Amino acid sequence: MALFPIPDLPGVSGVISLLPARSPFDVAVTADGRTRYRLVATIDGLPEPRTLGDFGDYIAWAYTLSLDSAVKLGRVMNGTVDLGELSYAQFRILISAERRSAVTKREGRLVLRGTSPSARLRAHRDLLQPSAPGALRDSAAAMPDDMTAASSMHGQETSELVWSMPPVPASMPAMPGMAALTPPVAPFLPVAPQGADIASARPRDTVRLASGDTLQLESGFVRRSIGGRLLTTYAYNGRYPGPLIETTQGATIVVRYHNATDLPSSVHWHGVRLDNAFDGAVGVTQLAVPPGGTYLYRVHVPDAGVFWYHPHAREDIQQSLGLYGNLLVRPSAPRYYAPANSEATLMLSDLLLGGDGPTPYGATAATHVLMGRFGNVLLVNGEPRISLHVRRGSVVRFFLTNAATARPFNLSFVGARMKVVAADVGRFEREEYVSSVVIAPAQRYTVDVFFPRIGTVTLENRVQALAHLAGTFSPEVDTLGTVHVGPEKPPHDYSAQFDRLRRNSDVVSEVASLEAHASGPPDRTLMLTMRTKNLPAAVANMLLGINAAMDWNDGMPMMNWLTTSQQVEWVMRDVATGKENMAIDWRFQEGDVIKLRIFNDPSSSHAMDHPIHLHGQRFLVLARDGVAVTNRAWKDTVLIPAGETVDLLAQMSNPGRWMLHCHIAEHLSAGMMMAFTVDPH
Repeated sequence: MALFPIPDLPGVSGVISLLPARSPFDVAVTADGRTRYRLVATIDGLPEPRTLGDFGDYIAWAYTLSLDSAVKLGRVMNGTVDLGELSYAQFRILISAERRSAVTKREGRLVLRGTSPSARLRAHRDLLQPSAPGALRDSAAAMPDDMTAASSMHGQETSELVWSMPPVPASMPAMPGMAALTPPVAPFLPVAPQGADIASARPRDTVRLASGDTLQLESGFVRRSIGGRLLTTYAYNGRYPGPLIETTQGATIVVRYHNATDLPSSVHWHGVRLDNAFDGAVGVTQLAVPPGGTYLYRVHVPDAGVFWYHPHAREDIQQSLGLYGNLLVRPSAPRYYAPANSEATLMLSDLLLGGDGPTPYGATAATHVLMGRFGNVLLVNGEPRISLHVRRGSVVRFFLTNAATARPFNLSFVGARMKVVAADVGRFEREEYVSSVVIAPAQRYTVDVFFPRIGTVTLENRVQALAHLAGTFSPEVDTLGTVHVGPEKPPHDYSAQFDRLRRNSDVVSEVASLEAHASGPPDRTLMLTMRTKNLPAAVANMLLGINAAMDWNDGMPMMNWLTTSQQVEWVMRDVATGKENMAIDWRFQEGDVIKLRIFNDPSSSHAMDHPIHLHGQRFLVLARDGVAVTNRAWKDTVLIPAGETVDLLAQMSNPGRWMLHCHIAEHLSAGMMMAFTVDPH
């Protein structure tokens, strides 16, 4: 953020760098979802304070936008000064000349001032203010008549299904000019075969498989009741989520998949470094499995941890409607984790429901392509709210997976202590206590939670919701479940082990052995951006290139719904060659260790955070905006906020042709994917 001088001091200049605060997660936030920044000021041209009057120091202050409260950041001078951490959603920085550095409130002369980039979101609101009495600047009357007609004529070309308006919160009204529009594709909802007897979905079961065992896995139709609405959705083996597959590290299991849905599909074994032929990536490792077809997967699991499976064809529909399940791989090493009294495996998701059921999907192209499809009903293990019972003094290990197509979560067990143990593909170098868990689409975290007191603990998703039209943030809390802590004590007291943060020396030494590859320039660099075409004027006029670093909610539900993958292309661009998406042709040798830099361009017309997933390999996050990550774990999915540059160290240990893509399903449908080849020795 730029700092601007008062007119009397034109030679003074400054900038505040908003650097990532330290966190074991990809984004550092408070328990209520406010982004944590480390502020570093770089200033030039400040005169001696006494030349401005009876002053001895310059002091930096952080204010709310309305200037009704302030936090003293500290003393500044010419050069670079670390001002510590701040977690305001939107703020101003004022620098004043003060008589002494010990002052507790601003009394002296203003010298520099600046406003956080997040405050620029208010330009949407300002754009719609009338410059003179009369209509708003972006009105329906300003839109070409043929655009309105063309956008509303679709929806009955292939069926009797017609578009219904998506649910829109009262705090987020539609932008002017959008009331008559619908997406320019036909709508789609699952249609079971005529006369088929569709069973009611059942809760997930656990299937334990030894190496060599075979699982019959079928995707098909089920009936669900959610919030009083009877829905037709998809499920694996009639379960929600799909069966929890449990096996041991080093095993090879066989999965005989049958597709009994109405859409071509596949099964991708997310995060598993398995043989390339069984990765399930349609168009790269296999053809889609047609309705009625089968496919045999041999799934070798070299790593311990929690993984998951889902389709890799029209994930925006199939995954959203219930096709996901966990694969829990037990470690072969004893004492891999600290002891716990019990375990729970939780899959997070959401569903966008209107009065009559799910808001339809696009038949030939994905809708909700700007933000991704955020649901208005949050789900844990397929239910709007879960209930668990534990004993007082228990340590419970939670295996968490985000199976939502677009929504990141900020989870906390309110009133209980948490420590994060492991990420996607392995443990951290050391355990850390955390106030909340930031988990992006496709990511997994293993978290130990201590419940010392009798009572009820709530599992909450606490974020700062953005209303794009107003450009303002407000706290949003969703209760996802309750944990009832009973009076009985567990057979074993593991509180002492919970109070100790373990250092995993094997992970530390493995990471250290790769340090030589981490220094120096990146081997490959990607830029993430987007482009649009043929958008309705009411939508195009609002894409101003003013964006939030993190989107915890759909802050523009009508605009998002109207935009399809026919109008928006999300882009991965190889900076060295200019090639984009599937035209990129990277090639590596088995055993290569590659430093990959990814820059999320904030200047595109709608930049947003992207969870980037690497198939078949694993990586370490080295640094964010040049700030080194100090507690590393092997991962396969990294969340990259708008404007951020992330350095990764990818271990190319698995031969084959693999995908790298954004795991927001609608962005993947809009082109944000590439492939690379790892040649065997």
